[in-house]
Amino acid sequence: MFFKQLRDEIDGAMRRDPAARSRLEVALLYSSFHALVLHRLANALWRRGWRFLARAISQFARTITGIEIHPGATIGRRFFIDHGMGVVIGETAEIGDDVMLYHGVTLGGTSLSQGKRHPTIESGVIVGAGAKILGPITIGANARIGANAVVVKDVPAGASAVGIPARVIPPKEQRGEFMAYGTPTADLPDPVARAIGGLIDQIDRLGARITELEGKLQERVVPVATPPAAGDADADRVTKLQLRTRA
Repeated sequence: MFFKQLRDEIDGAMRRDPAARSRLEVALLYSSFHALVLHRLANALWRRGWRFLARAISQFARTITGIEIHPGATIGRRFFIDHGMGVVIGETAEIGDDVMLYHGVTLGGTSLSQGKRHPTIESGVIVGAGAKILGPITIGANARIGANAVVVKDVPAGASAVGIPARVIPPKEQRGEFMAYGTPTADLPDPVARAIGGLIDQIDRLGARITELEGKLQERVVPVATPPAAGDADADRVTKLQLRTRA
């Protein structure tokens, strides 16, 4: 049973990493696989009450792999961390099957309480490099978390979350495609570009309004007449007519 589970983990890594050339390479050279195997051992000891030994094993795994997984964390099958360095997974984190994390990911807590304080990552989720998922929130099945996103609220199943703080992109009807680093490459709204576009539209509207007002003002302006010569009766009548028009 144990060796079957190990083979399952290796096969999961082979499916997710095109650079993996053989199962032997994954077993001997992949730090994420080493961290996962040591976590399985540490977690078994943790659940049996051997807390100090479990923490010692997790600390050893952190030293040799750069991946810190608390022995109390619950991790499902075929879990894979690509590159691995800098990943932190907290004590009450729960991770489903077929989840993939990239380097620099943090599944952290935001509370000092002893209860549930770390995220729940459901099956099929991909979390991009540098993403921070904080607090006892839930990332729904098959969701995608973009690189460097900071997620502090629940993400629905099949949706994507990008940005700081993360904004949720509604799920598509079909969500089976692989997304490198958890970041969608199409139909991705850029909040900065959207804001700039809104400002440009507003400037265009204000410019058109100013032109319109200037035209109306020009129509109401009466040219100043040249002062008439003394004794010129016709010019004097024109001047009076212009003054009445202004009034």
